[in-house]
Amino acid sequence: MGHVWFGILFIGLSFFFALMSFMNLYPLWLTMPILFFSIVLTVQSFTNRHRFKGF
Repeated sequence: MGHVWFGILFIGLSFFFALMSFMNLYPLWLTMPILFFSIVLTVQSFTNRHRFKGF
């Protein structure tokens, strides 16, 4: 559950920087990949299950 809160905080922070990049305060090419990877890692932590992978 701690990973989820960290992911949500990371998405919020990267979204804030994405808004700043839309106002031309930060480069857009730097903030959009960070926002993308923060969303991907948070969704991955939601869907990560302990699966039986075989012997």
